[in-house]
Amino acid sequence: MRFFVKNFINGVLTIVPIILAIYVFVKVFAFFDGLLGKYVKPYLHDAYVPGIGIVCTFALITVLGWMSTQYISGWVIKWIDRLLENIPFMKTVYSVLKDTIASFVGEKRSFAKVVLVKWPNTEAKCIGFITTEAVDTLFHSLEDHVAVYIPQTFQMAGITVLVPKSNIEIIDVKPEEAMKFVLSGGMASSKSKGPSI
Repeated sequence: MRFFVKNFINGVLTIVPIILAIYVFVKVFAFFDGLLGKYVKPYLHDAYVPGIGIVCTFALITVLGWMSTQYISGWVIKWIDRLLENIPFMKTVYSVLKDTIASFVGEKRSFAKVVLVKWPNTEAKCIGFITTEAVDTLFHSLEDHVAVYIPQTFQMAGITVLVPKSNIEIIDVKPEEAMKFVLSGGMASSKSKGPSI
């Protein structure tokens, strides 16, 4: 019985992560390939190859990005931008999506600074990411605070807290490594050798 249990656990530890990683990759690939692929496929018929939809999506985004820098097309895009920001409800959805995407790929990326946040009245600290240091533009009485996003373990969720600058410590850790550490509950640390306490 111990033989089967041991090998079952080995299978869970080695095979399940591989299967889940491949599953997620296939789902993400199929989603992005289907964005434009469903419109291109009827024209190519049997010549359609999976992945053409992704190439077309990247090409379209690149062309639209170039057009946004040109005089006439850039003016049209800015006009659409202003229009969306003035439509009730739509402006909330649009601004959140715009700011979120800009925080990951824009020049002023958020999540670039990893910090340790002191937990109140304890010696405990939690890992977070500074999302903005311009808190006082919205909350005038909090000019000495920063917004810190604290992700939750084992899920893509978290809370945003406004923390005094004196209660955070910026650490020299790559954002990807810090996020992996938090989401795995500390188990995915590449430097961790296991418990030594």
